[in-house]
Amino acid sequence: MPGSLAITSAVSDPALLDLPWELPLEAWPDETIAALPKGISRHLVRFAHLGGYVIAVKETSAELARKEYDLLRLLQRLEVPCVEPVAVITNREAENGQTLEPVLVTRHLRFSLPYRALYSQTLRPDTATRLVDALAVLLARLHVAGFFWGDVSLSNTLFRRDAGAFAAYLVDAETGKLYEGGLSNGQRENDLEIARVNIAGELLDLESGNRLDENLDPVEVADGIVAAYRNLWRELTAAESFPQTERWRISQRVERLNELGFDIEELSIRTAPGGAEVRIQPKVVDAGHHSRRLLRLTGLDAGENQARRLLNDLDAYRAVGDRREQDEEMVAHEWLVRVFEPVIRAIPRELRGKLESAEVFHQLLEHRWYLSQQQNRNVPIAEALTDYIDTVLRHRRDEVTVVAPATGTLTVPVGVAPATTAEVPIADEDDDEDWRSKV
Repeated sequence: MPGSLAITSAVSDPALLDLPWELPLEAWPDETIAALPKGISRHLVRFAHLGGYVIAVKETSAELARKEYDLLRLLQRLEVPCVEPVAVITNREAENGQTLEPVLVTRHLRFSLPYRALYSQTLRPDTATRLVDALAVLLARLHVAGFFWGDVSLSNTLFRRDAGAFAAYLVDAETGKLYEGGLSNGQRENDLEIARVNIAGELLDLESGNRLDENLDPVEVADGIVAAYRNLWRELTAAESFPQTERWRISQRVERLNELGFDIEELSIRTAPGGAEVRIQPKVVDAGHHSRRLLRLTGLDAGENQARRLLNDLDAYRAVGDRREQDEEMVAHEWLVRVFEPVIRAIPRELRGKLESAEVFHQLLEHRWYLSQQQNRNVPIAEALTDYIDTVLRHRRDEVTVVAPATGTLTVPVGVAPATTAEVPIADEDDDEDWRSKV
């Protein structure tokens, strides 16, 4: 009906009706708009407050909005990292009767940043390489799922810190298409060439504004996504042959894929007619091995590298406490209550928007390791936490609403904490303040 707003929504949030849909997006009032960094887009995109969270609103055509909304929902069901679709709004009409463009509404990914917000003055080479590597992993995951992106770029991606690296999330899917039978080599190569050209162009744009490190070659970095993607794709899908006497290589292949964050749901194993050779090939590959294990054991939802780091600390806690014979789920619950939760509760309330909890814990382990190296002793976790809060966390900008954090904080080399956090005391809700006073 004319003048009747049409909302197709994946969430039942009546607050959607309170937004000023009768106004062009560029005219929305300041009290509605959320000031967050955003990347380059061919469409007008603005962030707005909706209840207790932030949404991204993009003006586009009705056809493209519905297509992208459906694709994002499909990708979510396939557990591919992407933004969450909220609604498609059509039949927008101004008070004077003017027809307004339809919009796609997605939920803002908390603690995420567009690539242009990941530097202050210049983009350093190691940061650029990490972004490209994260994008290569995302592209491989999309291709495993049978998704052709069609517009791969840094601008169409959001990045979240993930234990010293970055995790990439798809933002713009309007050019994409999901193929049930998987992608051909030609389609994958097409996506890869689009990525190479777009990334080179984006970095050359930074270079023209003198915002690129002088030692960074845009074309070389862009070529890096091709190399990173092909190495990963080969590990995920290539067949491997070896003598029957080296059957341990089957477990080795599975472990390598697990280290990359992928699970194998099925392996095709064939022996040669003479019985002297074995040939293996992964059949179904799924990402998120460590994050799923952490979620299963503790209920914590973290990035893949964050999950790997937390699991390492959990395994160390289990080893040092001589708990190897105990049930893994019981030990994980004990670690959660005695180690992880007391650390997070000890963070002052006003600082809890700085970083995700899993990232805070990872950085604390890093900080403790460096303090132990500097002081040539095993620094207690409580002491390291106090120093980390005062010297690191308190001086960071909130990543919920951050704009341009210092690049140096993104490129600290990752160390391995040799000590466990087993000495952290049990801290129940009742003695939370007592534990916090000790640290």
